[in-house]
Amino acid sequence: MRLADVPRVECVTEIAAEPKRVWALVSDIATPARYSPELQEVEWLDGAEEPAVGACFSGRNRNDMLGEWRTASRITELTEPRVFAWEVVYFDDRHLGEPLAIWTFTLEPLADGSGTRLRHGMRFGAARGPVHTFVERYPEREEQIVDGRLALLRTGIEMTLAGVKAEAEA
Repeated sequence: MRLADVPRVECVTEIAAEPKRVWALVSDIATPARYSPELQEVEWLDGAEEPAVGACFSGRNRNDMLGEWRTASRITELTEPRVFAWEVVYFDDRHLGEPLAIWTFTLEPLADGSGTRLRHGMRFGAARGPVHTFVERYPEREEQIVDGRLALLRTGIEMTLAGVKAEAEA
């Protein structure tokens, strides 16, 4: 995949818990930090204390390839108990900046009433991020760089979904 293709990754799981229970977990910004291998911690910004469209939170991230970095995210959609979405932006541009990435949790009740189908995914945003820098440095390896980043993100998403599933079903 190339950057011009607007890279994205999404994973899905079925959880034996009602959407209300799953929603309580995915709309808590601390939940992904408990399970993600990359997201280490989160905190509300600008006096926010709970999810609301426009509210911002920071995240401290780490991985072996990129090191450690801090992000800011702003909530763009909060439709209980269906969709929780946020954009990752540069910290200093958290109120107006273009997104580096768009993340979503999407919930739907299973048709047989036995639980919830949970989708978690991300797509690259319009802002230039670290992957762009790597691609500019090694243009002949663009597909390898993008595919490698998507693979790391997929692993993190799968681990987050597994953690949410275990917690919701406990």
